[in-house]
Amino acid sequence: MNKRAITAGAIFAGLAVIFGAFGAHTLKEKFQMPADQLAIFDTGVRYQFYHSFALFVSGMLFASYPVRQLRLAATFFIIGIILFSGSLYAMTVLRTGGAGLGPIGIITPIGGLFFILGWIFLLLGILRTK
Repeated sequence: MNKRAITAGAIFAGLAVIFGAFGAHTLKEKFQMPADQLAIFDTGVRYQFYHSFALFVSGMLFASYPVRQLRLAATFFIIGIILFSGSLYAMTVLRTGGAGLGPIGIITPIGGLFFILGWIFLLLGILRTK
């Protein structure tokens, strides 16, 4: 589990750099995305970065303290990144392309809930260690 969490953290952090550059250069300059939409995209990038580091922490802790709560924390962080940040990326790109949002907006708070669960289980895992 620790290797999976740390690997996922590295992948998601690298992707956050790529998405951040894409937002700052391509969406802003080439597609002239409005500032309010860029802010939404940037929120996705920022939260992806935060939770990539949370994955590193979860994985490193799990290596020394292999408790179930730390494994769940990492899993919840991964799901949260995909749902929360992914839905924000999809919403902004779809709006830029002129497409409707459909049910994508409801996914964002579900992803946020997984982030919260990840932090709760990270805390529980830390408290469970000796």
